[in-house]
Amino acid sequence: MNIKFREDFIALWKKLFRGAELPISFYYTNEEGHAELVKPSKDNRCVIAALTQARRGRALCFDEESIGCPGGKRYLGFRETEPDIEYLLAAGIPGKVEGERYKKTTKIAAETIKLEPPFKAPARFIIFKRWDLLNSSDEPEVVIFFAQPDVLSSLFTLANFDEIEINKVFTPWGSGCSSIVQYPVQEKDSISPRAVIGLFDISARRHISENLLTFSVSMHKFKSMVRNMEESFLNTKSWKALQKRVQESPIIA
Repeated sequence: MNIKFREDFIALWKKLFRGAELPISFYYTNEEGHAELVKPSKDNRCVIAALTQARRGRALCFDEESIGCPGGKRYLGFRETEPDIEYLLAAGIPGKVEGERYKKTTKIAAETIKLEPPFKAPARFIIFKRWDLLNSSDEPEVVIFFAQPDVLSSLFTLANFDEIEINKVFTPWGSGCSSIVQYPVQEKDSISPRAVIGLFDISARRHISENLLTFSVSMHKFKSMVRNMEESFLNTKSWKALQKRVQESPIIA
């Protein structure tokens, strides 16, 4: 990690966003010691819930055993699709699987799952760190903002600032953790990576504030966004009119 770039972004963020929550980032590695390994949980604890600690400044390391939720294991790339997932997403199986009713029928659910690109974790561990905790040995792959609407709108606009294409930010259907890990990781290897707006997962939303969504972007795209910050709309009267509202919003919830 380039420490100067880390500090330059922090300075710009403080100047232009006046106290809004810093993003977290993640990367995969086979090396131990980059962060505290999360202990296995007896319950199906949601990854989004666990990441509240990372947002508050605690660096976290997950392996397959650290994640209690089967969906979390899958969308962080540590396990194949779990059995009966199409029933889980639809009306369930009486006495066996409680359905979430996110899809009208099991057939629709099964066909949707087929459209999801396959994803396998490229290494044993995934490390989550808040931006200001990154050091020279860290190589973040994706940056994740937990953002209220005003901040989210600015990130969306900044991501499109130097682009002609009108779909450089997209919102794929999927779990909360797929929107911050699986899809952004796959985008980072594309010729023209897109940012991902997420956390529309009803099951995950109870673990965060009602006024937050996520904006996840590969480091390659993020670097171009940071380079553009000072010449963009972020120095106009339109944005300055929103800065006070951003400052008064809760940071961690």
